[in-house]
Amino acid sequence: MAIDIGGTKIAGALVHPDGTMTATTRRPTPRAVDAEGVMAAVAAVVADLSESPSWSSAVRCGIGSAGPVDTSRGTVSPVNIGAWRDFPVQERIAAELAARGAELPTVLAGDGVAMTAAEHWLGAARGYANALCMVVSTGVGGGLILNNQLHPGPTGNAGHIGHISVAFDGEPCVCGGRGCVESIASGTAIARWARDQGWTPSAGSDPGTARDATAAGVAAAAAQGDPIALAAFDRAGRALAAAIAASATLVETDIAVIGGGVAAAGDTLFGPIRAHLAQYATLSFVQELHVVPATLGTHAGLIGAAAAASMLLPPSASSESAPGPAPTPTA
Repeated sequence: MAIDIGGTKIAGALVHPDGTMTATTRRPTPRAVDAEGVMAAVAAVVADLSESPSWSSAVRCGIGSAGPVDTSRGTVSPVNIGAWRDFPVQERIAAELAARGAELPTVLAGDGVAMTAAEHWLGAARGYANALCMVVSTGVGGGLILNNQLHPGPTGNAGHIGHISVAFDGEPCVCGGRGCVESIASGTAIARWARDQGWTPSAGSDPGTARDATAAGVAAAAAQGDPIALAAFDRAGRALAAAIAASATLVETDIAVIGGGVAAAGDTLFGPIRAHLAQYATLSFVQELHVVPATLGTHAGLIGAAAAASMLLPPSASSESAPGPAPTPTA
């Protein structure tokens, strides 16, 4: 059983051993409500799942959530869900499941860790024993696979690459640090830097089309050769390359998988990352590091919640449903 909690939607599904999903359902994340109002939407998703004929076959429940998370306490304080601060989401979901006859072991994972579990099970990191997976969007998050095991850390935040400092004299970050990857390479940061350098978005070809001042608009301008837009993505790519190389040097990862809205820019982002990586990944054991796009897209949240549950919870009598490590590539 998988539940994916984000700022715009709360989704659920029953995920089968081969990764297929059934009984998928979603509710919009409520706005302008208190904590219980948001929880009511989660409860509605659980209620929908309980109507599936496969409900009684579920053996574990994975919860993926926007962060910050504290998996040691089962709590979340999502930046984009203002009503939840230190909300005991794991305990509350377990109670909802039990009330509907499903007393299942549950586990909480941050969205970056869930994405990592998903990409290792069925996506671009499949077959790699050591991987860094990243979400580059409004923020920058991530997770780690080490020796074919998901490595969330004591509070579920290991691999949070967005708050590695890559510019010690850089601008302040919202986290309180300075020069963090997120303050340079997030979609918000890319668009802000481009505008500060004098870039202005163009209107679309259709009359009345709004001017796109987001990172997607900067990416579109870069694809047309706009020098400021290209510089914005080059700057972001350099920050990501430095952080990826540092992480790989620290724990010897073989691959970096990048998903999220900014990654949709394709070679506009990946070109600079790969070009700059050679400057930072210089030691022999990281020179073959691969940087690739994520492949699971919008399915990563639910698949990742299920994969995290299978990787982090003890085996059950139905342990054949757990995604096992894929073979390490030979080339």
